[in-house]
Amino acid sequence: MRVARIAVQSAGLAGMWFAADFTVRALGLPVPGGVVGLVVLLVLLFSGGIAPRWVKAGADWLLGDMLLFFIPAAVAAVQYGGLFREDGWRLALVVMAGTLMVMVAVAVAVDLAARFERRLALRRALTARALARV
Repeated sequence: MRVARIAVQSAGLAGMWFAADFTVRALGLPVPGGVVGLVVLLVLLFSGGIAPRWVKAGADWLLGDMLLFFIPAAVAAVQYGGLFREDGWRLALVVMAGTLMVMVAVAVAVDLAARFERRLALRRALTARALARV
């Protein structure tokens, strides 16, 4: 049963990516389909359109085995050894800067989401208190 749940949820996440990628290509948007798919998934999760339990097992499995998805990149790195010997420091600098930018972007996004969540909780509490007085 667990394997079936993981397979269905992973297929659902892949289907969402395919749909977003198709939409991006059809509209000619300058954004990767994966980014659009993640934004759509985030909106659906926040709005309650999708319950987190509907994607959790599949997402956990994909994240747990993510290293397997980078094996082709490692093989390509071995094939282009000369490039790394000549421009390795530049490549390392770009990788480090990119990683730092991603970390900052994630930190900002998490901070903004946490602030938004606190505002919603405060608004709910104030509304509940106002309704209790009536």
